[in-house]
Amino acid sequence: MKESDLGIIDEIYDGVGTFRDELATVDKSGKRKWIFPKKPKGPFYNYRKFVSYILLAILFGLPWIKVGGKPFVLFNVLERKFILFGVYFSPQDFHLFVIAMLISIVFIALFTVVFGRLFCGWVCPQTIFMEMVYRRIEYAIEGDYKSQMRLDNASWTGSKIFKKIIKQVLFFAIAVFIAHTFLAYIIGVDEVMKIVSEPVGENMNGFISMIVFSLIFYGVFASLREQVCTTICPYGRLQGVLLDDKSLAVYYDFERGEPRGKIKKKDEVTAKGDCIDCKLCLHVCPTGIDIRNGLQLECVNCTACMDICDEVMVKIKRPKGLIRMDSLEGIISGSKKLFNTRVIAYSIVLVGLIFLEVILMSQRSDVETLMLRTPGTLYYKAENGDFKNLYNYQLNNKTEMNAVVSFEVTNISASIEYVGDNPVILPNQISEGALFIIIDDEKVIRRKTKLEINVIMNDKIIDEVSSTFYGPIK
Repeated sequence: MKESDLGIIDEIYDGVGTFRDELATVDKSGKRKWIFPKKPKGPFYNYRKFVSYILLAILFGLPWIKVGGKPFVLFNVLERKFILFGVYFSPQDFHLFVIAMLISIVFIALFTVVFGRLFCGWVCPQTIFMEMVYRRIEYAIEGDYKSQMRLDNASWTGSKIFKKIIKQVLFFAIAVFIAHTFLAYIIGVDEVMKIVSEPVGENMNGFISMIVFSLIFYGVFASLREQVCTTICPYGRLQGVLLDDKSLAVYYDFERGEPRGKIKKKDEVTAKGDCIDCKLCLHVCPTGIDIRNGLQLECVNCTACMDICDEVMVKIKRPKGLIRMDSLEGIISGSKKLFNTRVIAYSIVLVGLIFLEVILMSQRSDVETLMLRTPGTLYYKAENGDFKNLYNYQLNNKTEMNAVVSFEVTNISASIEYVGDNPVILPNQISEGALFIIIDDEKVIRRKTKLEINVIMNDKIIDEVSSTFYGPIK
């Protein structure tokens, strides 16, 4: 941004007051200021409702979907079982998870650089539950923002007590429902239903988990509310690092709106800007900020101020878009340029990570084998003079298959003797066992011999492993 542009912005702020240096939800003494936002309405709010309903349906519906009797999605960190879109992932696939997380981080950074904090206002579960579930219940019971403020300041009458109790009961009931859904993603919907249907004493740990998570969600949406977005969530802080004057965000067009001021019906021509200082953009903001002060970390780009401002502009017969999705560069110069060096750099990194993830996923085997020589052993010499090495193996089955498998050494003539039963792979489990690999004395010509081993099931090679065979020094 040019120095002259900064001077223009400083002039505007000097003309309308000093830019705030405190949180909108905390007063100077550090006491919490409760936010009573005006009930939003308008086309952008309707779009948000549509998006929210789809995301809520996905969130609450996914745990109930099963493929082949198994969950479609499961994140069981307790038992280290992960199922994503019907595909089982084990701890051995952790590298895929790491790359997926890197893809998510780079994507969020790229999305923020281009579209600002739009994710927070439209997709984030915190905002969806707060604005599209809890806040709407509040509006239905207590009325719009002025009615809520009057009720909050009124004495404790029977009507007030009834409304407050009904609201809190509904808040907690929804928190319980969210907690059950959250646990369904971790332990599976069948386990959740088991905890719900069986006596408490038989599933005490599950019951305690339900209560704890329910209280956490209740506290977040009934008490913390916008504080999660303004002071707890680190994403808001990242805006200062990721955004620049080319990034899209909800902006007030100060070029067009200043100097702000009231208009009179008899005034056909005025030297004032389009902003009539109605402060409705402030009243409708769920985080309590004045968007006319410029980009702020509390702004979640919910677009509620855009809806209310467009409604006012229509009434006073001025063009819409005084508050709109734009960049600071777009407001000052009138042109938007989204693709810059940072966007291109992030895009290249993102495409590279996605390509790497696709390659690794394509090479991912259904059965992953780990075979290591048993620690603390060297070699055994059989009565016929052959040499033996003892190995431990793990068969990590990532499918629903259940079958007996066998091992075959391919690069040298060798026989295999299993310790106990033949190897068996179990559905979505890790099977372990031990075996001897036996090689004729004449073929053991060096201290270490590299072995190439195939894992075979139904006459089909399902995996390949390498190991080392130890023999005597000759």
